[in-house]
Amino acid sequence: MNEKKTSGIWKKVTISIIGFLLLALLITTVFGKKGLIGIVKARKVQAELLREIESLKAEKARLEREVASLKSDPKAVDREAREKLWLMKPDEKVIIKKSK
Repeated sequence: MNEKKTSGIWKKVTISIIGFLLLALLITTVFGKKGLIGIVKARKVQAELLREIESLKAEKARLEREVASLKSDPKAVDREAREKLWLMKPDEKVIIKKSK
């Protein structure tokens, strides 16, 4: 009879240890650094970075077109000089409108 009690206790201890290990494994799988929550966050960051990459590629293409235009078209150079640098020809007068 004493032997049955001892084997019953060991059985309960073994089941408790296995249950604890499974619970710890489950918690680490969900909440750990490389767990499910971490993976979801990493995918969100990845998607955001991919959108930013696409935006930067579009901006790069626009700037490359602008550079090509400035290299080949004298009117584009003139337009940029007037708009961005406020340059004018010697015989021109510039009228500045005050904003309120």
